[in-house]
Amino acid sequence: MAYGIKNVVKIDPLAYNIGLIGESGIGKTTIIKEMCEKLTGSNDGYLFLECGKEDGADAIQGINYINCREWSADYDEIENSIGFEDVVDDIIDNKTTEYPLLRTVVIDTYDQLIDIAKAEVIEMHNRENPDKPVKSIKAAFGGYMAGEDKAVDMVLEKLWNLKRVGVSFIIIGHVKRRDQEDMFTDQKYRSLTTNMSIRDFNAIKTKLHFLGVASIDREIVQQKTGKKDNKGNEKMKGVVAKESRKITFRDDSYCIDSKSRFADIVPEIEFTPDALIKAITDAIKAEQSKSGKTFEQSKAEQELETAKKLKEVAKAEQVKKETKKLEDVVTQITDYIKNNKSDMDKIKPIIAKTKELGYENPTTISKVEDAEIVLELIS
Repeated sequence: MAYGIKNVVKIDPLAYNIGLIGESGIGKTTIIKEMCEKLTGSNDGYLFLECGKEDGADAIQGINYINCREWSADYDEIENSIGFEDVVDDIIDNKTTEYPLLRTVVIDTYDQLIDIAKAEVIEMHNRENPDKPVKSIKAAFGGYMAGEDKAVDMVLEKLWNLKRVGVSFIIIGHVKRRDQEDMFTDQKYRSLTTNMSIRDFNAIKTKLHFLGVASIDREIVQQKTGKKDNKGNEKMKGVVAKESRKITFRDDSYCIDSKSRFADIVPEIEFTPDALIKAITDAIKAEQSKSGKTFEQSKAEQELETAKKLKEVAKAEQVKKETKKLEDVVTQITDYIKNNKSDMDKIKPIIAKTKELGYENPTTISKVEDAEIVLELIS
């Protein structure tokens, strides 16, 4: 058979990997929260994962969030916190039952998530190599960037596992101005880009469909100071006459490190949730129009396909839960046998019931209900 299918552009903006990086305090968390609420129509349609020392959610009324200060940690109801790995795994295991409306998780911020992943990698190294403990990520797992790469791989694996159950992701991050070097001419230029290491950031940037950069556009005018310099000329000073927030998706000068995989994305928009939604939606519509179907036709077809996929996810969830339950019950039975192996009067009824149900021994039991029947003999 021939492999491969023709891609169909997804209509739902939240089906894509989205990134928004920008200056601290510019309103990144707020605008993404408002965008998600408008697109999902529900507080349950999104979930902010406040990673590491990030606490932007504290200042936003009504935001749906949970703190993920560490890679792995038990749920703390008072602190509203849990490990990043733990909440992701819970979503994956219980998507259709506990998170039926969830369409996207927001990583706030991605740089903090990478930091807690690196801390976990150091702990992993030390657990696996107790005789050669390390304190630095650069020394973990033999060095030569192996530790850093492992941290990034762990994060990406979790995000892609979420996508398999129909939950996409949005990342939020910080920026700074830095000198970069053109890979062809070796010339240096100034760019507004991530505050992370370029290596760590590029690992996720290459996976994003949309990457907007939030910044403040200032109009500076020269004003007289009323003073003169040593040549008798009027001294002037720059004064901010007007400023506005904006999001850049395309910058022909390459001074802003933005990106879009959609050719028709508008280069720049005002900093509002409506403008953000329109920019992404219009870019999607422009590409979808090449399909020969109306936007409404594609939307209806994809909604049916999404519903079908959720049924498959629900079925897989149920199988996984039943398998886990079976393993737990069988373990209780086998542990009981091991602990009472010298007392055949206790073991014989278990073996007899197991054979009566059609199994050679307790470890071969394949149905939860049969395992529970045997377990009742020792409960």
